Amino acid sequence: MNIPTEPIGSIPRPLELLNAISLYGGSDPCLEPLYDKAVRDTIEQFEATGSPVVTDGEQRKYHNFATYCVDGLPNTAPDGFKLPFAAGHTRRWPRLTGGPFRFLKFGYDYLDLALKYAHVPVKQAVIAPSALSLMYPAEPLPDYPREVFIRDLLGEHEKEIRGCLAKGAYNVQIDFTEGRLAVKLDPSGSLLGSFIDLNNLALSHFSEEDRKRIGVHTCPGSDRDSTHSAQVDYAELLPSLFELQAGNFYIALAGEPDRPRVLKIIRNYLRPEHRIFIGVVSPIDPRIENPKEVRDRILEAARYIPVEQLGTTDDCGFSPFCDDISTTREKAFSKIRSRVEGTALAEDIFNG
Repeated sequence: MNIPTEPIGSIPRPLELLNAISLYGGSDPCLEPLYDKAVRDTIEQFEATGSPVVTDGEQRKYHNFATYCVDGLPNTAPDGFKLPFAAGHTRRWPRLTGGPFRFLKFGYDYLDLALKYAHVPVKQAVIAPSALSLMYPAEPLPDYPREVFIRDLLGEHEKEIRGCLAKGAYNVQIDFTEGRLAVKLDPSGSLLGSFIDLNNLALSHFSEEDRKRIGVHTCPGSDRDSTHSAQVDYAELLPSLFELQAGNFYIALAGEPDRPRVLKIIRNYLRPEHRIFIGVVSPIDPRIENPKEVRDRILEAARYIPVEQLGTTDDCGFSPFCDDISTTREKAFSKIRSRVEGTALAEDIFNG
């Protein structure tokens, strides 16, 4: 019995790289050697943990995990959707000021360098269409109706995923952190429903075989050791989440106060074609989880999820916003090592 284990995505960037970004901006050509060095070091440290699947740590997403694809888009303003975190700080999306909507950067643009250095499969995270839909203003743009924006958005998203798969990504993970947030913003569930419908429309462009290599990640956010929607009951999200036509689900769980309750909900809604990757380490917990603790979390999950449908992951990326240095690179890789070793301990028990 093999229990697959995968990371979510981001790793804290080296301080040398962050200082250079602060001085020159993220796209200055003089940063290329530093990006190359950061990606190479990230993959080497990932592989040193024994992780069977790696990412590039999102080292080149010099702004954040969500708007990397539109950073610098000329038809935007900086005063878009505001994302508040429990610690009191906020992050902002750009606001679209006119059409057309286009990506300036695609997830597959990062793959060449990662594949150059990796000796194991590389996964690629991309942002969900629902997150980018928040760029469209409340008042309709007179020369760019929302329905045309949505058509363009879905086209760019499909191009991104197809490009990742064609370039050799092991799989593609769609980051859907705004799922739980949607319930916080609109307890009626209407906003969440619209997000699910939009993301399913995007997924409908792919074949059943493609969707086996496409997954969806959900979490309550992770930035500066803080969350944006942890108070939202998973019972308000998970039934809708499993309506998404994806093969893999990456669900933050290590930070939940009542994991068995969440696992019961998952059991009630998962389908035979799903693989459920449960979070077994928490990036915002300053404590490094012990491998035996990780093992026990997996054994707990196996009481509710068939082992053949079970996988393990981290609750979230370790630095989804590039300037977040609340967790060190050393601690991030220590937690990943615990996840990998704890998963192996659980496998030994299942195979014993």
